[in-house]
Amino acid sequence: MTILPNSTFILFKFLAAGLGSGWLPKAPGTWGSLAALLPAYVILEYFGLNGLFLATVLVTMLGFLVCSVVLPQLVAKGESHDPGWIVIDEWAGLWLCISLMLAAIPHIEMTTLLLLSFVLFRGFDILKPFPIKIFESWGPDWLSIMHDDLIAGLMGAVVGILLLRWFF
Repeated sequence: MTILPNSTFILFKFLAAGLGSGWLPKAPGTWGSLAALLPAYVILEYFGLNGLFLATVLVTMLGFLVCSVVLPQLVAKGESHDPGWIVIDEWAGLWLCISLMLAAIPHIEMTTLLLLSFVLFRGFDILKPFPIKIFESWGPDWLSIMHDDLIAGLMGAVVGILLLRWFF
């Protein structure tokens, strides 16, 4: 286990908390997901779909990094193996959902895209139907924290695409 200097550890915790959004009271995953909508919108407006895909890859890689460093130190201090305030995984999963839905349905209206992505992603993330539940406990803790939300984002996108193709 790598022990970070206190200032670096605080920075990594801030990133893991979705720029602090995971520290809001009650339902940190929902707050983290809501907070992820604004940067997703800004990225889409200024850099388009490719920009959001790239940002999704980067935030996913950052999530793996910060979780792999922060989580062992938290567990060593007696904290949970999956602290609710770690919401960088929500950012990655939601951005994946948004990206895939927009790639499949490029003419979708932005508000519809963001709201539907949010509702479907949070629904799958909270309910954890098969196979999401499997990924929640697959591999080391830092890996499973990220995996289940990425699968929730993928499943949310698939359902969203099917709904939009069916009804619109």
